[in-house]
Amino acid sequence: MTASGKFTAACVQMRAGCDVAANIAAVSALVSEAAAGGADLVMTPEMTSLLETKSEALFANTHDEKDDAMLAALRGLAAEWKIWLLIGSLPVKLSATKLANRSFLIAPDGVVAARYDKIHMFDVDLAGGESYRESRNFEPGKQAVVADLPWGRLGMTICYDLRFPHLYRALAKAGADFLTVPAAFTRQTGAAHWHMLLQARAIETGCYVFAPAQGGKHQCGRETFGHSLIVAPWGEIVAEAAHDTPCVLLAEIDTTRIAEARGRVPSLGHDRAFALPAIKPARQSS
Repeated sequence: MTASGKFTAACVQMRAGCDVAANIAAVSALVSEAAAGGADLVMTPEMTSLLETKSEALFANTHDEKDDAMLAALRGLAAEWKIWLLIGSLPVKLSATKLANRSFLIAPDGVVAARYDKIHMFDVDLAGGESYRESRNFEPGKQAVVADLPWGRLGMTICYDLRFPHLYRALAKAGADFLTVPAAFTRQTGAAHWHMLLQARAIETGCYVFAPAQGGKHQCGRETFGHSLIVAPWGEIVAEAAHDTPCVLLAEIDTTRIAEARGRVPSLGHDRAFALPAIKPARQSS
């Protein structure tokens, strides 16, 4: 699909807690605010329904897709407002021991148009004792996803995927005009890398990048960076939440800027095969 025309995009920034019902109420109000403000495409952050660090509580409040209360509520809201709605991600139960970190694209009739399971797991140890092991509870996805919107094609990713540029290049080569990066970036990593990574992914692909984020001090004790962003294909930030509190970020998207950026630097068509140097075995000490 070729991108054409203009539309209004909205990033919902929120601060999800451990109470799914409270999160449904909070995000529903923000999505409705965005739709009432003229948004055609509304996007929520990673872990929209629940931000929980304790495995037992996480599993106790996670369900099969067909029984997920947040998914049902937001499908209804998309149909009510006649909008495209990207649910950044929800934890979805796969088995007694594993979940999926799954993003959903909902069409204006409330039907699920596409699903994407987060591929790259956030297993890191940060300075100051912060430690995360996403793979302990979540099964990594194996399939990249693009989906058609009325204005072009959407490539779906989630949070830590942002650090793997080959995924975004592959999505752009598969026809993506827009890239979604719903996130719950830590405050530490967000302050260091959030803006530059999102701008780099836009510049490398000539895509618009939409990054709705979690922000602030959460009920579970985790701190996230906020600063939801919309980045244009040439790398300019066209809209930013200048804080970490819940809000709605709106921007008009001009799809002609995609072809313009790719025409100026057509790097997506300039890939060349290359060989890597042979890896020499390490010297053994005597």
